[in-house]
Amino acid sequence: MRCHVLICPDKFKGTLTALQAARAIARGWHRVRPRDTLDLLPISDGGDGFGEVCGHLLGAQTRHASTIDAAGRPCRVRWWWVPSRNLALVESARAIGLARLPPGRFHPFELDTSGLGALLRRVARSGASRVLLGLGGSATNDGGFGLGRALGWRFYDRRGRELLRWTELSRLARVEPPPCPALFRSLTAAVDVTNPLLGPRGATRIYGPQKGLRPEDFPLAERCLRRLATVMEEFWRRPLANQPGAGAAGGLGFGVLAFARGRLVPGFAWVARHARLWQRLRAADLVITGEGGLDRSSLMGKGVGQIALACRRRRVPCLALVGRLTPWPDLSEWFRRTYALTSAFDEVRAQTRAAEALAELAERAARDWSVDLVSNPPAETRKRADS
Repeated sequence: MRCHVLICPDKFKGTLTALQAARAIARGWHRVRPRDTLDLLPISDGGDGFGEVCGHLLGAQTRHASTIDAAGRPCRVRWWWVPSRNLALVESARAIGLARLPPGRFHPFELDTSGLGALLRRVARSGASRVLLGLGGSATNDGGFGLGRALGWRFYDRRGRELLRWTELSRLARVEPPPCPALFRSLTAAVDVTNPLLGPRGATRIYGPQKGLRPEDFPLAERCLRRLATVMEEFWRRPLANQPGAGAAGGLGFGVLAFARGRLVPGFAWVARHARLWQRLRAADLVITGEGGLDRSSLMGKGVGQIALACRRRRVPCLALVGRLTPWPDLSEWFRRTYALTSAFDEVRAQTRAAEALAELAERAARDWSVDLVSNPPAETRKRADS
């Protein structure tokens, strides 16, 4: 029985881009079910790989620029240019991403977002007036302080001394803006989470540990971000810290609002609209998605969770092929079946030969799907088979 299969994975962080993952799944699936129609749609929600996915969708040109990483080390990074729209696509993880740093070498108190600000200034000098910025995957927790300094903002304590590190922000008394706070006519930041800057669901407590913050670091980090939020909200005379996504990328979402005069949008929704996801989903008998790590948090605005939600609403079966799986009680209500590289293969192979392993995992999924079809074919598949 022939099926129309929509293959729409996110990246497998550190091993495969979303496009590489989609192609690997398609290769494995085709070996077992060569008559199926495969529609490949790499996705992103604003995190690592966002620029590549959006650049592919919009037919963008690849550009490069020099900047510094989150630790202040020189680096050269890629961005994308769409001349017809005068639009630059920038991915913050390319400059200040956690994946750029040696594991465990730097503490988040030593890191900031100034490299992203320097990158945006270079993009502006290239002639771009509009920017779409993917925020996820950062190594930082500075609330966008480094971004602000790189864009020309200055931060002072009550004695008029300039603050040069974000861990000094608990003493912040006033800010001095640059002559032109808005670097671009339009800056839109794509976020992959809806967390606020502060509180139990804020940047520090939810995402800080992923970057290396320890519980004993939380009080200082939160004091600094709270003071930054208070001063910037007084400056702009409007609330910023509680906006959905302000806590994205260690508070970089807040920094975009406060220092770049940007706006925040859900990254997955932007990709879905431009990729015509919903039309392509309506034509599918089966959807295959995946990412590097699948757990309960994947349902909190992440791309894979949004795919699963859309399939659930439309009653389209959805399979998940992932790097690592952390099950939760109602997992089966979201995915017909789940497959994990770390369960099927040893850790070394899953990491170093990820594309090959993912293709083999897709073969297993295709064989299981063939068995499932015999007993319970999807309604649309039955209609096509009968016709």
